[in-house]
Amino acid sequence: MPFSRAFAAVGRARVQILWVAITYGASVTAGVVMAHQGIGVAVRQRDELVAKASQGKTLVALDHGFPVRAAAYDFAGNLLLGAVPSTFMGLAVVTPFPVAAYRGWVGGIVSVDRRHRSRFRTWREGSYYLGVLLLQLIPYTLAGGAGVRLGLAYVFPRSRYGYAGARRLGFPLEAVRDVGWIYTLVAPLFLVASLVEFLAR
Repeated sequence: MPFSRAFAAVGRARVQILWVAITYGASVTAGVVMAHQGIGVAVRQRDELVAKASQGKTLVALDHGFPVRAAAYDFAGNLLLGAVPSTFMGLAVVTPFPVAAYRGWVGGIVSVDRRHRSRFRTWREGSYYLGVLLLQLIPYTLAGGAGVRLGLAYVFPRSRYGYAGARRLGFPLEAVRDVGWIYTLVAPLFLVASLVEFLAR
């Protein structure tokens, strides 16, 4: 079954996925704390990022009454401009971690609204924020961990990260296939995240 193969691939990359998950967890926490403490760099960056995003085609589509189109733009951006580059960065093993740290921090600083009030003031807004954040970070974590695993299998072919079988350009084909199987989970998870974010408002 396709999903059993996808979950088996996740199992093989579980340690690297955990590394990325810890990075996201720590950076989100730091962002939330900084934003709620009103630390200047956090709230200024929050305002700048939200202002820039409001001019993008995703929020423009939403403002014009096209939430499904906004969700489609968001899904494509997260998958093609966010997750795929993170996976490729994993080939260098260490590069996904600063990117994940920044992305998680951004996710944390938007825990306050435009008036810099906590989104946790109400159950509805707090659960919406946490739900969307979690739905987005799970596929990002899977994509980043898959890339790190592939990078380790390339750099240390004779270690415990190695895969038996054929290689192409130094990459074990089984490890490449694992990345593909993990993306059968990553893509639908991003789709669900985008639909929830723009249709459950």
